Amino acid sequence: MATGDDLRRLALALPGTTEAPHFDRTAFKVARIYVTLSADRASANFKLTPEEQELKCLTAPDAFSPIPNAWGRQGWTTGTLAALSEAELESALRIAWQASQPRKGRR
Repeated sequence: MATGDDLRRLALALPGTTEAPHFDRTAFKVARIYVTLSADRASANFKLTPEEQELKCLTAPDAFSPIPNAWGRQGWTTGTLAALSEAELESALRIAWQASQPRKGRR
């Protein structure tokens, strides 16, 4: 069972990650935000591709669900931390982190 403390520790261990407030959540970003932690620290929203979102939601429906709005259709996915092992959390973080790297040719 993963926790908000696990998410923070694992996210900040990824190169270039910074932490900042984001509305009522805590955001972790490199070039762009790739995950936000809820205020109650029970869930997180991950920036996945729609394909990665579909796979996560199919293989672990108790842990992952699309955000039910336009953000969700872009791949933003809610993860229930208590339903994730630390390894599953780390995998989701790495996928989201990788997709949020600076684009080549842009500053």
